Amino acid sequence: MKLAASILAVAIVVGGAYAAFSYYWLSPTEKFAPPRALTIEKGESFRQIARALADAGVVRSALALRLYGQMSQTARQIKPGDYAFNGGERIPDVMRHLVRGDFVVVTVTIPEGLTVHQIAERLAETGLVCADEFENAARDGAMVRALGLMPLGAEGYLFPATYRFSPHAKTNDVLAAMLARFYQVLTPAVEEQMFEAGLDARRLVTMASIVEKEAKAPGERPLIAGVFYNRLRLGMPLQSDPTAEYAYEFDGAKESAASAVHTASAFNTYDFTGLPPGPIANPGLKSIEAALYPTHTEFLYFVAREGGTHMFSKSFDEHRRAIALQRKPPAGKRAAIPVK
Repeated sequence: MKLAASILAVAIVVGGAYAAFSYYWLSPTEKFAPPRALTIEKGESFRQIARALADAGVVRSALALRLYGQMSQTARQIKPGDYAFNGGERIPDVMRHLVRGDFVVVTVTIPEGLTVHQIAERLAETGLVCADEFENAARDGAMVRALGLMPLGAEGYLFPATYRFSPHAKTNDVLAAMLARFYQVLTPAVEEQMFEAGLDARRLVTMASIVEKEAKAPGERPLIAGVFYNRLRLGMPLQSDPTAEYAYEFDGAKESAASAVHTASAFNTYDFTGLPPGPIANPGLKSIEAALYPTHTEFLYFVAREGGTHMFSKSFDEHRRAIALQRKPPAGKRAAIPVK
């Protein structure tokens, strides 16, 4: 009789415990509005994480979460980071987020051809950084000084890509990520090609940045690079409009291309032969490859035509005819009368 009673008591206790933990494990919490944010720091113990999640109401029981983590062998697989929980989830669901690292992130896409100033503005729009603080760090900060990028700073070295940052990322975290992506491009094969072409990193990104700003049709990048290298070899000015326009961007002023090309500056390649002192934008991989592997051509000139492509010419006479052809009004339309 006593044995039967003991067995019944144990069964009741075990059943009750199973029911309780099943409730904690399998019963979802209520929904949250707004989501509840939680940061898991690197080095935090699973006990601390469980307590924080329970205190935030993300799970019903810290003990139940710890038991589930041990039994499922996931307790040591949690990834530190910033999380946001919407509620309405069970302990297995919460652990799945923690193990996968479903962080709260700020995603920002940096297109090819933006300047440091434009990148700073785009980052500021996401709320990640202060635009002025980022621009100052990129132009004259400790990081760019340590990398030997002075006197012009990180212009040309901020690699265009889609980045995912913690909402708590600092200015230097963002800057470091973008610089790191650029230096990943400088593989041994790239450095070998740079050596064979007589280029260092600054000359490479300077040429690539000009190609990036000039090329609208992706397939023309190597050909445009080939034209510019031909002009350099012959001692001809590059005469690239974007280099003239960059002087105004660099100085914080705004000016049209037509006015810029007639204004002397250190970047205006209408005024001197050779490359400008540094990049005029941050080029993407395709423009960097074009600067490394230009098309071998006899062309020395090009002029833009409607649709974004260019007409290429070997002589100045051909170039003048190409310009006249592009300025010719369509059939049935009168040419515009210049304003004096």
